[in-house]
Amino acid sequence: MSDHGMMEKEEIFSKVLRAGRRTYFFDVRATKAEDYYLTITESKKFTNDDGSFHYKKHKIYLYKEDFTEFNEILREMTDYIITEKGDEVISERHQKDFKKEDYSVANDVTEGGESIDNSDSAEKFTDINFEDI
Repeated sequence: MSDHGMMEKEEIFSKVLRAGRRTYFFDVRATKAEDYYLTITESKKFTNDDGSFHYKKHKIYLYKEDFTEFNEILREMTDYIITEKGDEVISERHQKDFKKEDYSVANDVTEGGESIDNSDSAEKFTDINFEDI
């Protein structure tokens, strides 16, 4: 098969999602029997100490017989995350103005008026979205 034939086969349908240092590639490809399947590739950019960079890639192959269950589970998981934590991103990697101390517990008091030991509050911290209450 010529190089041109391989290119046509590889580029059946593609989409790219750029998300910070990560890029996600969604590619429809064909099996030898000319049936279609999906590959999802995560590519993450890493910078070396000398300023050069390299990418690490992880790939998932998803075949038609798994689409329905995969979609159901993906929807269930993403809905759970949004329901539990909302759609606001709280992360120092995703927000330039994120401050860890904003989310640490200092001199907290329980409903009964008892003080909470803050010595390892970062490990014990639970994020609560009061808008959901």
